Amino acid sequence: MKADIHPEYREVVFQDIASDFAFLTRSTIRSKETITWEDGNEYPLVKVEVSSKSHPFYTGKQRVLQSGGRVDRFKQKYGRMGKSK
Repeated sequence: MKADIHPEYREVVFQDIASDFAFLTRSTIRSKETITWEDGNEYPLVKVEVSSKSHPFYTGKQRVLQSGGRVDRFKQKYGRMGKSK
């Protein structure tokens, strides 16, 4: 393996700004912000908009937007146009 070509792999805190949920994990992402974690150590902070605590799929708040298939919707909308009297 070549030396000095790999990014630094370190512990980072990801914080969901939508639900104020944070978790500590390891990553190579860079950040200028830092946060003091529950263990008293200071870690880089990365703010994310969506996590498992705020995503509709994982929270059970996901809605079904399409009840029928595309072909059925097309036939309902344009089905009358093709028929002659």
